Amino acid sequence: MQVRSLVGDRLSLMVESLSAVAIACAISLVVAWRFAIVIIAVQPLRIYCYYTKRVLLKRLSKKSLKAQDRSSQVATECVVNHRTITAFCAEERILQLFESTQEGPHKETKIQSWYAGLILGTCEFIHTSQGALGFWYGGKLVEQGYVSFHGFLTCMAMLGRIGRIIADAGSMTSDIAKGVDAVKSVFVILDRNSSMNPEDIEGLEPEKIDGNVELRNVDFAYPARPDVIVLRDFCLEIKAGNSVALVGQSGCGKSTIIGLVERFYDPLKGMVLIDHKDIKLFNLRCLRHFIGLVGQEPTLFAGSIRDNIVYGKEDATEAEVIDAAEAANAHGFICHLENGYDTNTGDRGLQLSGGQKQRIAIARAILKNPSILLLDEATSALDAQSEKVVQEALDRVMVGRTSIVIAHRLSTIQNSNYIAVVKDGKIVEQGSHLDLTSKGENSEYFKLIQLQEHTKPRSS
Repeated sequence: MQVRSLVGDRLSLMVESLSAVAIACAISLVVAWRFAIVIIAVQPLRIYCYYTKRVLLKRLSKKSLKAQDRSSQVATECVVNHRTITAFCAEERILQLFESTQEGPHKETKIQSWYAGLILGTCEFIHTSQGALGFWYGGKLVEQGYVSFHGFLTCMAMLGRIGRIIADAGSMTSDIAKGVDAVKSVFVILDRNSSMNPEDIEGLEPEKIDGNVELRNVDFAYPARPDVIVLRDFCLEIKAGNSVALVGQSGCGKSTIIGLVERFYDPLKGMVLIDHKDIKLFNLRCLRHFIGLVGQEPTLFAGSIRDNIVYGKEDATEAEVIDAAEAANAHGFICHLENGYDTNTGDRGLQLSGGQKQRIAIARAILKNPSILLLDEATSALDAQSEKVVQEALDRVMVGRTSIVIAHRLSTIQNSNYIAVVKDGKIVEQGSHLDLTSKGENSEYFKLIQLQEHTKPRSS
């Protein structure tokens, strides 16, 4: 919006207004310079008055709108949560709350109206006084023969509105200044040099990768929070074809590891290696072709189910799409839909259930035939029945692929080749499910199991 203020109508109107003022003054000085000098000399007072009116009313209007925000928020909450309000018989209380939020906007509106009337009256008084001065002085000049009556009328018509025009143009300067600042911030982003450019054609482009993954002495902090170290001297090695599950409390850095393997970010220190080569040596687009990602919230685009699946491989054949859907346990429910693979998923996949969306996301990842599969809590948001179907699909597609699994429910990762417990940005334990549970109560993994057992909902 602020950029539009600079490149849109504000700048053009300002140039147009100032050009009109310059032309009007020049012609008036040529036609009747004595009259023009006097009228131009008294314009600053009028300009100041109109400028003050525009700026003050804009400021008061912003305060009034800000006061209305709380009232609008309460009204929105009433509409969205009307069932809860009705269930608790809270209509009267909500009505009183809404009425109390109207006091601020009512007060601000009264102040705005009072100032508007005062300033408008002052501006009109100055405008009328300057008009009277112009007619009196112009009449004197016409009477004394310094200017013709036609010249007087021409100058009066040209100079009569320049004060308001200049004031209006001046009030646009704040919008234009904001636009300039906004454009500068845009160019700061555009001119920023990124170490990751998907369009870069340089880098290694192997025909296939085995899938060995290693994070070696990695330190990492997110750019938005550079002072918060998420991973510190982190080490993890995964052999090709093996599956490793990452478990730990929320915020310990599990999802960060997936972001580093996908090279959404680069570590501050250390290296991420694939097939014993620094990930930075690979062509980024080629690298991501070998990696499949399934997140907790599946991202579907408005379009057909087929369109969403082939995001994984645009030149996929119909047979490949069906094979991927079958592997993801999605083919069955898709065939039961009226339009099959041509069924529209709706905006963000709202026409489908959570389990159906997740299976389509898995099919999309499978279609790439990735050597490395990243599963970031892929079943945590699903109900028990959907989780079972999706987990069966994941177990099937993980076979023969290097898999990094982040799971909230520990019961879903017991078949992993080994489990790594992450705490405070480091791996504190690793081994198979049996190895870790055999350590007893002092095991961090055992503590996580106990915590999850205690937080399970009890049957009534």
